[in-house]
Amino acid sequence: MYITRKVKWAFWKKRYKKGEKRNVWLDWLDAIIFALIASTFIKAFFFESFVIPTSSMERSLMTGDYLFVSKLHFGPKVAQTPISFPLVHNLLPITGGESYVKWIQNPYRRMAGFSSVKRDDIVVFNFPHGDTVLKGAPLDDYYTHVRLNGREYTKRMYGPIVVRPDDKKDHYVKRCVAIAGDSLQIINGKAYINGVPQKNYPGMQSTYTVYTNGTQINSKIFDNLGLNIGEVYYDASLPGYQSLPLNENELATIAKLGNIVEIRPNIDVYPPDFPDSQLMIFPFTGDFKWTRDNFGPLWIPKAGATVELSTANLPLYQRIITSYEKNSLEVKDSTIFINGKAASSYTFKMDYFFMMGDNRHNSLDSRYWGFVPESHVVGTPSVVWFSKDSNKTFPKNIRWKRIFKFV
Repeated sequence: MYITRKVKWAFWKKRYKKGEKRNVWLDWLDAIIFALIASTFIKAFFFESFVIPTSSMERSLMTGDYLFVSKLHFGPKVAQTPISFPLVHNLLPITGGESYVKWIQNPYRRMAGFSSVKRDDIVVFNFPHGDTVLKGAPLDDYYTHVRLNGREYTKRMYGPIVVRPDDKKDHYVKRCVAIAGDSLQIINGKAYINGVPQKNYPGMQSTYTVYTNGTQINSKIFDNLGLNIGEVYYDASLPGYQSLPLNENELATIAKLGNIVEIRPNIDVYPPDFPDSQLMIFPFTGDFKWTRDNFGPLWIPKAGATVELSTANLPLYQRIITSYEKNSLEVKDSTIFINGKAASSYTFKMDYFFMMGDNRHNSLDSRYWGFVPESHVVGTPSVVWFSKDSNKTFPKNIRWKRIFKFV
């Protein structure tokens, strides 16, 4: 109380004498600074606004949905990079430069939340592979480019890289399919957790090859079903639709149409049609023979649990050991060294999660980059406060039924 009386916290605010005329500009400055402080505080600890840029969660969350994401649900994180430009995430407006400085770096800490991440929760998190970003292709996965093209070629093609701290990585939103300690397996596109099939949510969809009698399906049918028209392509050479994204109810509706000849599910099996595709599926080695539709079995690491290490299973846990839990790792003559000491096992420091998009064949998720550490969890979507369809013009592009829709 003594310090509060002595220190003028609002140093920008003028103290008027009795009867003195108020300065309008100073009053506006005071209002703006207060708004910035209040909104930054709310953004850091309570709610933050996001927009869905891709169709990976169609139709649970639609492209063009504007969300309020609750950070209270799983507990807000203490800022790891506290000095940054207010109200933006990692890029400055107009200039496009990084919006933060690394002078102060705090360790990962999380305040108590209402709940922990559970199976089937929709979760917003920092992109695990977002620690290294290509300036020439900021939305691409840097590590995928390096595996496919090599490090030097990638830098020549896409320019310099930016290294970002965990809390300044880009945001992703997916459904948590498996939590720490679970065993996951995907069989012909269906996820099984500890041997039990995942609950089938109405928004979950896969792609199908739909053969017609040579005529196209009426676009109004797609519109009524709520399909993303940007993902619907008619191929006259089939004739039909090569990769039509449908959930179970929509599949039944399409199957009843008079011009439908046959519908086949698109299922990836091993070996893949394209040899390089194995370099895109976690853990990026042909030894596991996994695809996006036939994946695992895979155990999800849990804090305090110990796993036996070998050169065979090291690709599963290498990034956890080095990038997320900050250890040095080296392999010499088939012997694994962690922090300079020979290691035959490893004990995990954090819980991890396996995230997947509901749009199973159009989602960059854990099948492509592995586990999500608990330190990367941001929050969960609470409400859609606005939604628009980029494939339509105003006013038809406004999805009125989704405005103020609870998630």
